[in-house]
Amino acid sequence: MKSFTINENDSGQRLDKFITKTVRGLPTSLMYKFIRKKRIKVNGHRAEEKQKLEAGDLVEMYIPDEFFSSEAASVEYSKADIPLDVVYEDENLLLVNKKPGVLVHTGDEGDRNRAAEAERETLIFAIKSYLVSKGEYSPEDENSFAPALCNRIDRNTGGIVIAAKNAAALRAVNEAIRAREIGKYYLCAVHGIPEKKETTLRAYLTKDYKTNTVKITDKPTKNSKEIVTGYKVLKTCRKPELALLEVTLMTGRTHQIRAHMAHVGHPLLGDGKYGVNADDRRLGYKYQALCSYKLVFRSRSETLAYLYGKEFTVNEDGIFFLEMFD
Repeated sequence: MKSFTINENDSGQRLDKFITKTVRGLPTSLMYKFIRKKRIKVNGHRAEEKQKLEAGDLVEMYIPDEFFSSEAASVEYSKADIPLDVVYEDENLLLVNKKPGVLVHTGDEGDRNRAAEAERETLIFAIKSYLVSKGEYSPEDENSFAPALCNRIDRNTGGIVIAAKNAAALRAVNEAIRAREIGKYYLCAVHGIPEKKETTLRAYLTKDYKTNTVKITDKPTKNSKEIVTGYKVLKTCRKPELALLEVTLMTGRTHQIRAHMAHVGHPLLGDGKYGVNADDRRLGYKYQALCSYKLVFRSRSETLAYLYGKEFTVNEDGIFFLEMFD
C-alpha cells in the first residue's frame, strides 16, 4: 500500500486524473477496477473516479508495488544542454525565448521514438533544470505536477514560450489562451510583397497526421477547420523581394501562419515544408523566418490579474531575419 497527501499542486483535479499522472504504470482499465473494488480510497472512504481532490486529502492505494515508478524523481536535472533566454519570471510563470532548432519537448514533430536521453535536448528539460537549481521545483516532493509548457511552437520557429511553475498558474494560463485573453503576435519574412498592406485572411485547414503537414483550401472540406490570420506589412526590401509582416492569429492551428501565407502566394523565407527554399539555404537561412515575438496579457482572472495589460517582447537583436530589412 502507498499513500499520497494531496498538496496545492494536486488539488482541484479529479481522482482518476491524479492517479493517471501519479501511477504511470497502472493501466486505465485496472485503475477504474481498483476504484470500484475500494482498493483506492480517499480519506479512508470509498472513492469516486470523478471526485475532486482538495489539499490535505489522503489518497490510499492498495495495489501492487510493480505499478509504481520512481522515474520522475530519479531524473538528473543538474545540467541541461540548452541555455535559457528568460524574457520574464515571477513566482507563477516563466517566459522563455526559444531559439529556432530547439524542440519544446520530446514527442513533437515525429520524434516520439527518440531515446529517453534526448529529453536533455528539449526546452522543458532546461526549464525544469533551471527551477531545480533555484530550489523552486523538487520532483521528489511532487505527486502529480511538474512545471509545464502552456503553449508550444514548432522546432524551427523561435519566440516566447510560457511555462507554468505551479498547477494554479497552468490552469489559469490554459484557460486564458482558450478564451483568447493572451494576445500572441508574430513577426515573419515572406517572399514577395503582399498587395494589401493590412488585411485578415480566411481559409480552411486540413491536417495530415502521417506527414505532419497541413493543406489549405478556400472552401471547407471533410475534416477541415476554419483558420483566420491577420497580418500587417511593416517593412519591405527589393533584393531579394521580401516583406516583413506582423501576424496575429484569431485561430491557432498547426502550421497556420506558414501554410496560410504560402497558400496566398507568399511563403516564408527559409520554409522548406510549404515553400521552395533551396535559394534561401544558399543564403544561409535554414529555418523559417518566423518568431513569436510578443505576448500581451488581458486576463482578469484572480491568478493572472496582476499581469493585466502587460506586454512582453523578445530582443529584436536575436531575430535572425530582421537583418534583411535594415
